Amino acid sequence: MNNNVRIGIDLGGTKIECVVLENHQEIFRKRIATESAKGAEHIINQIKKIYGEALTYINNADHKLGICSPGSISQKTGLLRNSNTTCLNGLPLSQMLEDKLNHQLLIENDANCFALAEATLGAGQDYECVFGIIMGTGCGGGFVFNKRVRQGPNLISGEWGHSILHTEGLNCYCGKMGCVEKYISGGGIASILKENNINLSANDFFNKSYFNKNEKKIYEKFLDDFGQAVSNVINSFDPDVIILGGGLSNISALYSEGVDKIKLNTFSDSFKTRILPNQLGDSSGVIGAAML
Repeated sequence: MNNNVRIGIDLGGTKIECVVLENHQEIFRKRIATESAKGAEHIINQIKKIYGEALTYINNADHKLGICSPGSISQKTGLLRNSNTTCLNGLPLSQMLEDKLNHQLLIENDANCFALAEATLGAGQDYECVFGIIMGTGCGGGFVFNKRVRQGPNLISGEWGHSILHTEGLNCYCGKMGCVEKYISGGGIASILKENNINLSANDFFNKSYFNKNEKKIYEKFLDDFGQAVSNVINSFDPDVIILGGGLSNISALYSEGVDKIKLNTFSDSFKTRILPNQLGDSSGVIGAAML
């Protein structure tokens, strides 16, 4: 096995991305659509397709392979659970991929991969305790201590997106009500905008220069929810830095008004936690997968 060549694959809700690293330097990158509506078999074939292109690029050289995916593999059953790509839940995804790709692999939660990449090569590299937040199709988190992912005995460390933000709130696919993910993820905000007949993407909405009364209410509630959700993490674990990723991390208000909301809800008379944008872009997850 050539430890210097690593392939990472990021299985996202809307895209599958592949990267090849050689001595931690990127030498290949490709992205294709997940097309999750076509089902699990199609998704796995999409992964095989992009992996095959990476293999061709490196002339089938020895390599390590890591895959990041929403959710995690249950230690009890060996099946994927808690993925917002719901057609994959309940499947032996790791074994299916090893069989399909004919290669041993490591599979890890996408937020953990994001946090690992940012803690090692990105915005968190100067900090000991890093919490990485993904605000993308779904909403997840990952803890990294001393450049090592903290998985926890239940393999759910950082699954902050499914903590309860509003009792008796919106229904979540996980079976609970009021999860963080329903309010501050890209998918959650898209649903809220649609319900209010606002035909804009989340980023376009939050970058508007003027809001009417109803839009202003949505804007302020989003920031309130963000502040409460992030302060809950700080009050519980007090990380050195929190790094934001995913499509919504590009909303500039998160680093000004959003931080003010976090401060209001943090159980301290001082606030020293750094809230930073990611440095590796929306490919942090795939780089983290390659580093597994």
